[in-house]
Amino acid sequence: MKKILITGGAGFIGSHVVRLFVNKYPNYQIYNLDKLTYAGNLFNLKDIEHKDNYHFIKADIVDGEAMQHLFEEHNFDSVIHLAAESHVDRSISNPMEFVMTNVIGTVNLLNAARQQWKNDFEGKRFYHISTDEVYGSLGETGFFYEDTAYDPHSPYSASKASSDHFVRAYHDTFNVPVVISNCSNNYGPNQFPEKLIPLFINNIRHNKPLPVYGKGENVRDWLYVVDHARAIDVIFHRGGDGETYNIGGHNEWTNIALIKVMCSIMDEKLGRTEGTSEQLITYVKDRAGHDLRYAIDSGKLQKELDWVPSLQFEEGIRLTIDWYLSNQQWLDEVTSGNYLKYYEHQYESR
Repeated sequence: MKKILITGGAGFIGSHVVRLFVNKYPNYQIYNLDKLTYAGNLFNLKDIEHKDNYHFIKADIVDGEAMQHLFEEHNFDSVIHLAAESHVDRSISNPMEFVMTNVIGTVNLLNAARQQWKNDFEGKRFYHISTDEVYGSLGETGFFYEDTAYDPHSPYSASKASSDHFVRAYHDTFNVPVVISNCSNNYGPNQFPEKLIPLFINNIRHNKPLPVYGKGENVRDWLYVVDHARAIDVIFHRGGDGETYNIGGHNEWTNIALIKVMCSIMDEKLGRTEGTSEQLITYVKDRAGHDLRYAIDSGKLQKELDWVPSLQFEEGIRLTIDWYLSNQQWLDEVTSGNYLKYYEHQYESR
């Protein structure tokens, strides 16, 4: 029976990973650790919160002493580390917050795991989830591979690059059994509406402007979050010790093309005349350090571990829009801040 600590499990990607592991592996004990910042929402896991193999821990990975105590108390044999500050715009406004959570927090977890496991690494695994942004920017052609040199351009990507280096260093220096994955842009249900897709769905719904950086020519590879959770499952169980795996959706879109597709679908779903929502597009000054293009090659993951994405973007974006339109209460509570009361009601009142 495994005892797995999943950090950031109340967040967007983390909640999908927690749900998958709790439901798929009833013999595993899953511990969801989350600080419950603005992006952590326990309502995302309401459907599994009473399952016998699910446990929630409210804690901050920046608190090294607390991490040591948790490992001593629960004797975790595995870590799936997703907790991170992840919004580039916020990293430009407050770089130190990203250094503390993404770098110091990761090292605290590595130290706690190493101390608890005491060089008995049989059956142990520290799985660190990272981003394609550590690789920097591509031109019009080419892809990121696992051996692509790091070239981060924002405080966010620099902090994630640093945490990746520490994970590899603990493997090479202390023999901690690690695996790393770097993924492309995720989208899907439960994403906090500061990110492009849920933000624009909400803005279109309320006839608010759709702010597009520069000319909207930046290219991103989009990965449906459920497919990412499936990849994490496969890598956790079958990935090689010390290996890195890139996870991509094979769905490259310029921002402006993506936004126009969303506008068209939203017009259809909301019964508006075709072209109505496109009139909300507003071009704004480009973001500092804005990388032109990201594109992931997932060939290693597909060849070695037989993972492939299940959805193309056109299908995934329709499912995503349908989810947000069917869960408008969730979206309203997130944008109003009312979701923050859920922890107090469900846990602190007990």
